[in-house]
Amino acid sequence: MPPIPFRLSEFNHLSGRRPGPFMTAASLVMPGVRRVQRQVEPFARWWIESNEHALDAAEQGAKLWVALGDSMTLGSGASEPLSGFVGQILARHPGWACINLAIYGGRIADLRDRAMPALASLPTPDKVSMLVGSNDLMKPGLRAVAAGELARLLEEVPVGTVVGNQPGTYGAAIALNTVIDAAVASGRVRLADLRDPRARSWGRSTLAADHFHPNDAGYRGIADIFDEALFPGAGRSGPPSPEADRAVPVTEQRS
Repeated sequence: MPPIPFRLSEFNHLSGRRPGPFMTAASLVMPGVRRVQRQVEPFARWWIESNEHALDAAEQGAKLWVALGDSMTLGSGASEPLSGFVGQILARHPGWACINLAIYGGRIADLRDRAMPALASLPTPDKVSMLVGSNDLMKPGLRAVAAGELARLLEEVPVGTVVGNQPGTYGAAIALNTVIDAAVASGRVRLADLRDPRARSWGRSTLAADHFHPNDAGYRGIADIFDEALFPGAGRSGPPSPEADRAVPVTEQRS
């Protein structure tokens, strides 16, 4: 019996896992955390509908970009889905369609198990991006296997995929970056280097209400870095972020 065709509309942007104890407790006392968590399902629904339009456009000849990732790729913390880094990049490149296969709370294994089959069902994309790993760094058991999981995933993504690394400078983040750097050196993937100050430094006005995810301004720095890697030579849109001079270093990875 032939396999049942994958339906893009069946792709689930939600991980199926409940928030951890820290985030659950924080949501009880911090309105900003609750506000961002309440975005998750509306943002997921928005991307489900947008993805169907993008698939139609790609089938009619539009150039296709597929974005893989976790809550950052979904745009959590932004004022609206298109104000995350994916939406900001898309707005700079008319004529492109984007299918967003981000999973809120997604881990490396989620991308391998769920996003990669979805990607395989699509028309061959012109560009693919990926940003994942920060959720794997939050628990010791996951950190222990994250580098190996990521190495396997990097062997499965299409050649030329633009991969974002970890801006954190602690050991587990460096271990993931070492795996990514090796894949970049081999020529298999390309790097969107989030060790750049535009992603490693944050000002008070670049964080969302939960003080964890970026807001629109914070996503702009990430958009600039991914844009330069995805569309080299296309030029950067707009002036530098006005918060850059007031930014402070990040001490923990945001996901």
